[in-house]
Formats: sequence, structure tokens, C-alpha cells
Amino acid sequence: MNPITGLTRGGTQWIPEFVVHLNEKTCIGCGRCYKVCPRDVFTLDEREPEDDDDMDDVISVMVIANAADCIGCGSCARVCPKKCHTHEARALGQA
Repeated sequence: MNPITGLTRGGTQWIPEFVVHLNEKTCIGCGRCYKVCPRDVFTLDEREPEDDDDMDDVISVMVIANAADCIGCGSCARVCPKKCHTHEARALGQA
């Protein structure tokens, strides 16, 4: 299947790359991607730590909540200090 393509205002072909993965192990839960996303693709998830020494702490990480709403703008990847996001070109209807 061919990826979704569009045109820039100047007439150049543009292939959007949609968020397909967020590395929760490197995410620090800063919320920058959540704040810049125009489509509410992300949400903050609070989790118990995996390390038994930190059982009193709660870890916050971003997760992809609405991947189908991603428009492929890449704003999330540009603001992420830990480079947690993976993007790919996708065909119409491809999850």
C-alpha cells in the first residue's frame, strides 16, 4: 500500500510520518508532547515503579492514547528531550 501523501502550500510533495511508538522506558513524563499535540494523541499515565526500592514513588509517563488521530506533523518528536517517539509513513486506514 502506498503511504498517504499531500502537498505543501508551495506545491512540494509531503509524506507525513505518524507516531507509531513511544518508548515508555526513556520517557520522563514531562508532558511536552502532550502540550504541543494539536489532536490529543497522548495522555499521561501514572504507574508503579518496577524497582522495589522506589515503591512510595509514582512514575508518570506519556502513552499514545489516540494514534488514529495523529496528523503526522512531528511536533511531538521535535520537543521531546529524550527522543522517545518513533514515526513512520502510513497508508490510509493502516493502524
